[in-house]
Amino acid sequence: MDLNLKIESFTQDRRDWLGSAHGTDAPVSVTLDVSKFTKATHYPDGYLKSGIPLGKVTTGGKYGPYDDAASDGRQTLVGFLFTAQDVDARKVASTSVVGSMLIHCFIREAKLPVAVDAAGKTDVAGRIIFV
Repeated sequence: MDLNLKIESFTQDRRDWLGSAHGTDAPVSVTLDVSKFTKATHYPDGYLKSGIPLGKVTTGGKYGPYDDAASDGRQTLVGFLFTAQDVDARKVASTSVVGSMLIHCFIREAKLPVAVDAAGKTDVAGRIIFV
């Protein structure tokens, strides 16, 4: 039996980037490659922020942050991280975490934690609507 004191912290997940509830009933489960994310940009508080645009890494099939300049598959936007994910808030660094991704939704572009360029918007045209 473990009787050691444990500390657990919680964060409020901001989802004001969602334009509506449309699509939130069918998120897709994905594995995120934490090494592809930048701590200062994507998880300064130990949590990957919801609303981060995602691309699929060709080798291994995990997901990372969308980056049009990448050449590992992440140059194609495929969806947005639906819920914040703990990657080192408890000071235990993770190499990969499971999260959920929206692939069909309305997005309030100005509220996203990371901007999406024109190429990314073209990648998801017809599935994701930016308002």
